[in-house]
Amino acid sequence: MTPQNYRERLSMWNFDQPPNCATLMSSTIVQDGQPILLVSHDEDDHGWQFLDGSNPPSEPLMVCLSHAVDLDSSVSQLADLPPGWIAWRESVDSPWVRQQHDPDNEY
Repeated sequence: MTPQNYRERLSMWNFDQPPNCATLMSSTIVQDGQPILLVSHDEDDHGWQFLDGSNPPSEPLMVCLSHAVDLDSSVSQLADLPPGWIAWRESVDSPWVRQQHDPDNEY
């Protein structure tokens, strides 16, 4: 990415964390191409998690926030998701559903 392209991308960035912020992502998304079906914006540290929705969850990997956007641009719709909230969908063709995270329930 050229410096010009990077500046343009930053000018359009709307997450509360920078593009190079470390996030957690299910290994099956990165390695096997599974879709992102669950997103968590953690209340305690404002971190982001991009998960495949499996239960139990697959092994997490640390990736840049921009990598999640590069893999699935629809997660940009969730940039305004408040800390302490999750968003989920049934499939990549389904709309994102937002809800406040209940800490008593696992993802």
